Amino acid sequence: MRIRYNSPVILTFSIISFIVLLLNGFTGGRSTALLFCVYRSSFSDPLTYLRMFLHVLGHSSLSHYMGNILLMLVVGPPLEEKFGSKSILGAIAITALISGLVQFFFFPSSALLGASGIVFMLIVMLSMTGKNAGSIPLTMILVLVLYIGREVYNGITTPDNISQLTHIIGGICGAAIGNVFYSRGGRRRR
Repeated sequence: MRIRYNSPVILTFSIISFIVLLLNGFTGGRSTALLFCVYRSSFSDPLTYLRMFLHVLGHSSLSHYMGNILLMLVVGPPLEEKFGSKSILGAIAITALISGLVQFFFFPSSALLGASGIVFMLIVMLSMTGKNAGSIPLTMILVLVLYIGREVYNGITTPDNISQLTHIIGGICGAAIGNVFYSRGGRRRR
């Protein structure tokens, strides 16, 4: 019996995020502030552009990391198996960029980090598993309604450091990207 690296994008993302978390601890948060969270900064700073993508690798604590990565390890591998590593990496990059841009332009006084938008993108994509031409799976509708409803409710009623908008953006990206992937017939892409 041998161990197989069965989901290269999801596993590599998880490992890199853990290394980033360790680096955060060793540098007293300076590495995360420099590279792994997105916030309003100058367009002349080349790191501004990197942070638009890299913010999803940063986490504020071990519990923040575990909450995101455990879910990612559950929902990500079946999607990577179905659509291929390149497609999932592309979906992660698109979702990271969109959530990074929204944070950058609309919330100039705060920073964003973590993979929760990516996790919710994957959850919505997975809920679309039964999608066929001309039909929408009820599971997808329920996930979207319950999930987005909960995030809107939490955003209004709970003052915390959690970006419900990022979760909603992840869910919307998951629906849009999943629709594109499933419209191709769910064929595996390397």
